[in-house]
Amino acid sequence: MGSRFMPAFADPKELRALQLEGLKWTVSHAYAGSSFYRERLDEAGVHPEDIRSLEDLRSLPFTTADDLREGYPFPLLSVPLSKVVRIHSSSGTTGKRKILAYTQKDLDDWAHFFARCYEMAELTPEDRVQISVGYGLWTAGVGFQLGCEKFGAMAIPVGPGNIDLQCEFLVDLQSTVLCCTASMALLMAEEIQRRGLRDRIALRKLIYGSERSSDSMRRRIKELLGLEDMFDIPGMTELYGPGTGLECPRHEGIHYWADYYILEILDPVTLEPVPEGEIGEMVVTTLRKEAAPLIRYRTRDLTRWVGHPCSCGSPLPLHDRILGRSDDMIIFRGVNIYPGQIDQILSEMDEIGSEYQIVLERGEDGRDYMTVRVERLQDVPAQRNPQIEGRIAEEIKKRILVSCRVEAVDYGALPRSERKSKRIFDRRPQ
Repeated sequence: MGSRFMPAFADPKELRALQLEGLKWTVSHAYAGSSFYRERLDEAGVHPEDIRSLEDLRSLPFTTADDLREGYPFPLLSVPLSKVVRIHSSSGTTGKRKILAYTQKDLDDWAHFFARCYEMAELTPEDRVQISVGYGLWTAGVGFQLGCEKFGAMAIPVGPGNIDLQCEFLVDLQSTVLCCTASMALLMAEEIQRRGLRDRIALRKLIYGSERSSDSMRRRIKELLGLEDMFDIPGMTELYGPGTGLECPRHEGIHYWADYYILEILDPVTLEPVPEGEIGEMVVTTLRKEAAPLIRYRTRDLTRWVGHPCSCGSPLPLHDRILGRSDDMIIFRGVNIYPGQIDQILSEMDEIGSEYQIVLERGEDGRDYMTVRVERLQDVPAQRNPQIEGRIAEEIKKRILVSCRVEAVDYGALPRSERKSKRIFDRRPQ
């Protein structure tokens, strides 16, 4: 693997030293520059000079999305406004938007580690990268573009949607890499097959992210597009944007950029570290971020540690793919269900496609009911519906301990999306 953008540390000991230096800097910088952080740290009885080891991270207070909304319009700001060269905003679903500020150094750092993503996916400057994610206030489009230009490949900034233009550029410009959400990739793959364009395009790789995707969805996309490889990319506006890690071609987990942030994986209820292999919430502390540093920011994203070093030889540690969000947990008849658990079961069924919906409703008897809608594969006849429905219902009952109704529908009957697919429909009275 080339090393133009890879980190300089050679082993875990060197990484820890680098992280401690970054942690000390972040706490001092935030304490000096942000009244919000100064107040929080004073309340917790922690001062910058108290940070002497990485264990001292545990004494620091948490930061949450609510803190970002309450600090609107410039939350966590730790530099004078004159140093801010750009803002980005996340597509907040409740209340005020989360707006994050960036200094020029923040943007340079982001471009550098995003270029590392392309390097890890083994792209070359000959690649043509079709960027089919949102531009504007969102971090996605400009993040993919900055990293691509820094890396030295050709950026084709198409943006989301506009399937005709996407197909036209795939054929005419012979794009070799597509960057988009998994939902958009499935939509494109099915459209390319429908239009008979497979032999006229040059796509080799897909970099996809922004939403949880199942194994069966990834298999379907890879098969329809005839891809050499596809890579899951995490990221969030609060932590620069997309590009904060990537799967390498060994696919043993997501390498995350531990030289730019410290990752903790904590039980969302007790906020204590979870054992290796158990699911917990990602909590991040930045090590170099100037405008809006994060101290123990609760991301609400769920994942788990991958304990072993990757067989690719990279010293960068691994976490599992994003397995859902702590706030998208469904409570159904007293059972806590993460949509990822249903994803997993459906991915193991061979007669259905990757799209599904979970509908929750309250019956006239006052009880809650769950319907799981799935699509049969194109070559599976409708006569197979009863067997498919029975098998899925049985598996969900066995593994998640809840009863549900399963409804198999024709392939393509469930809606496709150019952004993130909505799969949970909770129609119960709130």
